[in-house]
Amino acid sequence: MRAPLRHGSVIAYPTESCYGLGCAPRDVPALKRLLAVKGRSAAKGLLLIAANWAQLKPYVAALPPAQLARMKHRWPGPVTWVVPASRRCPALLTGGRPTVAVRVTAHAAAARLCRTLGTALVSTSANKSGRKPAQTAAECRRIFGSRVRVLDGRIGTRTRPSTLIDLATGKILRP
Repeated sequence: MRAPLRHGSVIAYPTESCYGLGCAPRDVPALKRLLAVKGRSAAKGLLLIAANWAQLKPYVAALPPAQLARMKHRWPGPVTWVVPASRRCPALLTGGRPTVAVRVTAHAAAARLCRTLGTALVSTSANKSGRKPAQTAAECRRIFGSRVRVLDGRIGTRTRPSTLIDLATGKILRP
């Protein structure tokens, strides 16, 4: 596989329920470009997917063992947890809040991409903000043209985005 991420680049790739837009989590020019291409407010923040917990750990503040066990019990899978962000977590990921949203993906191709990159990956639906997410590589190419490198693949069988849960309170923020 050709290196999918260059500094400042944004990719579209298949996830559990739709195509996602992503970039390297610490690549500030890429984060800004992703937000611009999508038309998304930086105040909303972005979530991270990973192949395993170790890839997410640098972005998450230390967690009590019981909370960590609760989170890991639901992974890999379609559950995204809102957790305290580490001090090293870029503000463009958190939307300026003290938290970041993280998930260990169960989608084989997305997990393989994270393993290949050796890091977590920003993941937000591949669409213009407020529009329906793309389901295919062809849709991504039509929506974004050459502004995004599109990786071919198949999305998973989920029809809804991941469940979003606040780890501290247990409150379901998105069913």
